[in-house]
Amino acid sequence: MEKLVIQGGRRLSGTVKASGSKNSALPLMAASLLGDSGEIKLSRIPDLKDIRTFRKLLDYLGAATSYSDNNLSISTSDIRCARAPYELVKQMRASIYVLGPLLARFGRASVSLPGGCAFGPRPIDLHLMAMEKLGACVTIEKGFIEARAQGARLKGATIDFPITTVGATGNTLMAAVLAEGKTTIRNAAVEPEIATLCRFLNAMGGDIRGIGTTTLEISGVESLNAAEFTNIFDRIEAATLLTAGAITGSSITVTDVDPTHLAAVLGKFEETGCKIITDSGAVTLQSPDTLTRTDVIANPFPLFPTDMQAQWIALMTQAEGTSHVIDKIYHERFNHIPELNRLGAHIEIRNNEATVRGPGKLTGTTVMSTDLRASASLVLAGLVAEGVTEVFRIYHLDRGYERIEQKLNSLGAVITRESYQEFA
Repeated sequence: MEKLVIQGGRRLSGTVKASGSKNSALPLMAASLLGDSGEIKLSRIPDLKDIRTFRKLLDYLGAATSYSDNNLSISTSDIRCARAPYELVKQMRASIYVLGPLLARFGRASVSLPGGCAFGPRPIDLHLMAMEKLGACVTIEKGFIEARAQGARLKGATIDFPITTVGATGNTLMAAVLAEGKTTIRNAAVEPEIATLCRFLNAMGGDIRGIGTTTLEISGVESLNAAEFTNIFDRIEAATLLTAGAITGSSITVTDVDPTHLAAVLGKFEETGCKIITDSGAVTLQSPDTLTRTDVIANPFPLFPTDMQAQWIALMTQAEGTSHVIDKIYHERFNHIPELNRLGAHIEIRNNEATVRGPGKLTGTTVMSTDLRASASLVLAGLVAEGVTEVFRIYHLDRGYERIEQKLNSLGAVITRESYQEFA
């Protein structure tokens, strides 16, 4: 096991480059299953635990993959297996993304029920509803989703999602792109990761219109080709790095970003008194002498992202006054609060609302990661805490942040990665 040891109380400065998006890379990798010839080449793919796990899943299915310097090559022409096993799927919830592509390409799919971060239920019923609308017979047997097209190909359909769902929108897109006829997805997610998936599918020969809107129209094609494609930046990583600048009273710049993807978060930074400068694919944050408390409500894009909720709570521990943070997406995503309170924060949680009283003096101690974004919040708190903070179980962190301690150290932080023995 590994932990991060953080020497707190240091100002940051300088420039750091954003990595490619994990939440975009995973559906791109799943979509590669739809190509039955040639080699797909994806660039700007981050070196993360989740990426490595998904590669293992593709390899198990029969793909040939290679990875070097954030470039991923995938050949799926020899895939014959349409069964995704529990041993791999249990490690990450995004494994559900193989359901649509396998079903569309082979007319059948057997996918273990997924795992991932454990912070409240995230049902897959909308994924299954969409597959049934497209003409599949879907059952759950012995912990596996068993899906089979009732004809030679899936059939286009109109799918109205009752709530906005990124995962089900992506899965439906990948299933519909090879379905016979036209599919319309209403109340589709508009996250940049979904728009990127649409552009990739079109680069492979798909026919998707309405990209970036809540209504997507897909005209099914008979086959998809190999393509070369560049992934987008990781907006959550970029926002987390900017938060590191804000919580330490620093001035930093994050490059290789699209500021429009960060608009909601940048607006909230400005409400705290931070000065935000955007220029040529870069964002500079200049901290004020005193942070102003700012409430946030996590909602689907383009509003404030749920994946920044934990980091924002950490930031608000250093703001003047009482702030409130509500998560409308995942009601139980507050496991980081007891750990932040161990560092000296004053946070209460009631009825899915966190109340943060600041500014508070944080003091370094030992804390435990419980999920991916909770881990990031503890690292941020450790940067400003007095003394040494040890963050344990950082395998959660490594699922979504590419060498985050190296990036923060390049800005002036002092963080080391060390091994430890965990006792039962």
